[in-house]
Amino acid sequence: MKKLFLFLLLISIFSSLQAAKHQKVFRTAKLEKADTCWIFTPANYDANPGKQYPVVFLLHGWSGNYQQWDDIMGCQSYADKYDFILVCPDGLYDSWYVNSPVLSNSQFEDFFMKELEPYVSKEFRTDKKNFFITGLSMGGHGALYLFSRYPDFFCSAGSLSGAVDLNNCSTSYGIKEHFGLKEDASDKAILDKYSVEYSLESIQKSGKEFIFSCGTSDFFYDINNQLRKSCDKLGIKATYISSPGGHDYTYWKANINAQLLFFSERLSK
Repeated sequence: MKKLFLFLLLISIFSSLQAAKHQKVFRTAKLEKADTCWIFTPANYDANPGKQYPVVFLLHGWSGNYQQWDDIMGCQSYADKYDFILVCPDGLYDSWYVNSPVLSNSQFEDFFMKELEPYVSKEFRTDKKNFFITGLSMGGHGALYLFSRYPDFFCSAGSLSGAVDLNNCSTSYGIKEHFGLKEDASDKAILDKYSVEYSLESIQKSGKEFIFSCGTSDFFYDINNQLRKSCDKLGIKATYISSPGGHDYTYWKANINAQLLFFSERLSK
């Protein structure tokens, strides 16, 4: 009987944890294919029907998908630890989380603001004063870019190993095709428009803080250092973490907690 009780208890615990992960498939004309999203609610979500929860959007890297962050960190454990709703959309292979100026079926910014976020806020008890966003690599670019576009919408933002200046990788990662580069002098103006390095004024005016980190062996290390200098010049309260590490799962797993802790310390009352 004792073994049976323990077995049933484990099944119950496992089932409750599984129920805290929700899946939604979006079919939209704004993207070239369906977008699958995982949403993790804290373990105590159902037990607190009157509570609204902060939300963290987690954006994956180039060539990744909506499962990447869960593979890296185990999203449920962090949703439970910080009492956050964690949202993991699919940025597709190379959406760069923007509205492409040349591809009508790659309008991720519009999808995010007009379909993804409204769905999350309608179906879950979200605290709209406390929306955060972060991501890795392409997702780090996307998180800070969207923060710069909507500084009043997000409480704060983060980036890990972010491609914060697209000029640095303009010949790779599908950037030429996605942004319609012509390999002439006009390319820099296009990439500047979509790079957070050149879009900091709105964040400066908002007075809000953000956090970003990059490993010292990362090929995006220099552009993250430059972003630090640009923030200092503009007086932006940005926390920059520079530590040993490369552009890999080991680094991201070791550094995501600092970002979620940063967000938890800046919850708006």
